[in-house]
Amino acid sequence: MIPPAAAPDFLARHGWGGAEILPLAGDASFRRYFRVVAPGRSAVLMDAPPDKEDIGPFLAIATELDARGLSAPQALAVDRDRGLLLLEDFGDRLVGPVLRADPAPERAIYADAIRVLAALAGDAAPAGLPAYDAAVMTREVRLFTEWYAPAVGLTVDEAGFDAAWEAAWGEVLVAVDDAPVLVLRDYHAENLLLLDRPGLKRLGLLDFQDALAGHPAYDLVSLLQDARRDVSPALEEAMLAEYLAARPGIDPEGFRAHYEILGAQRNTKILGIFTRLWRRDGKAGYLAYQPRVWGYLERNLAHPALAPVARWFDANVPASARAAHWKG
Repeated sequence: MIPPAAAPDFLARHGWGGAEILPLAGDASFRRYFRVVAPGRSAVLMDAPPDKEDIGPFLAIATELDARGLSAPQALAVDRDRGLLLLEDFGDRLVGPVLRADPAPERAIYADAIRVLAALAGDAAPAGLPAYDAAVMTREVRLFTEWYAPAVGLTVDEAGFDAAWEAAWGEVLVAVDDAPVLVLRDYHAENLLLLDRPGLKRLGLLDFQDALAGHPAYDLVSLLQDARRDVSPALEEAMLAEYLAARPGIDPEGFRAHYEILGAQRNTKILGIFTRLWRRDGKAGYLAYQPRVWGYLERNLAHPALAPVARWFDANVPASARAAHWKG
């Protein structure tokens, strides 16, 4: 986590000359984050190599979220050519670590997160935002057959895999076509910050640059089937009930089917992504999450709407190549 060579000059040009640059975080992408500290103030520096990352979507979605009365870190300075972005500092109260230290406020924090999603679903997706359509969903689930299956020594029926998903998610795609909403795509405890702000602004939002126009259930899955922390079935059910109460008029059974389909899609994708992070990028730490993700996926596959996909998994992925593979 050595700061980019261009950082001191960038900071000096924008009034932060001489500020200390401290490592803050990296993530599953090529982006890195640093805290910039000067007397009486601080900011966050995003380093997004322009040959690998585009900071344009982050800026656009941050502006959109701010316009909707939500808390996204606003840009203080931008250098697109060098991939440097200086951001408002939301502090260190990430929901994940906060709840690891004290789980008592879990339900209240998750209820706040549900209210944010209900607010996002109340308005249409911004014009021009790419769709979370069949092409994207297919490309994502194929990460399982491309990366996961070979890693555990399986040869699988790839054509049958595609056909099973196509049979399962038809109604979801119709719903996306009819009423797409802004889907942040990585809405979970490690991307939410507790802020001393009122109402919907109480939660700071991070890692939304890959947002698409999609189905509102997707971000619910991100939150309630979190790859990085256990979310109990009881909390999941309570929060789904809170969401449906906040959005009267939704058909509960139909919405739940869509939730489980998107849960299966997301969890299948994540199994592939975490395997790729290990095999291609040397990030073996992500393998520790695989059993939890399998637990969520097994629950998804039990829903009748996933019957074609469940049959494919039963025929192609034995129990020894599922969660059990990663527990030894």
